[in-house]
Amino acid sequence: MIAPRVTVAALLALAALEVLWSVALAPLPHARWLWVKAIPLAILVPGVMRGARNPRQWLALLCPLYFAEAIVRALTEPGRHGIVAGTAAALSVVLFVAVVAWLRKS
Repeated sequence: MIAPRVTVAALLALAALEVLWSVALAPLPHARWLWVKAIPLAILVPGVMRGARNPRQWLALLCPLYFAEAIVRALTEPGRHGIVAGTAAALSVVLFVAVVAWLRKS
């Protein structure tokens, strides 16, 4: 089954992108503290990697929040800020689809 591998890979990629987005790739002025939005994802990583159902359910609930923030910033911010936000939006969609597919299979 490919859904577990895609879920874990997308989760790790989204968590890393959220940190890099706020610290190095496209930081907002005076808002470098926004890296803390990656903490909920990082907390869920061990449970998702074990295949536990409850963390996967929480992840499915969190994905739309990350998508909403990313799509708003992708549509309103120019240049590399928009590109990084679009990448985060795409990753959150991939993550959501994969985690829901994994939940349906188990």
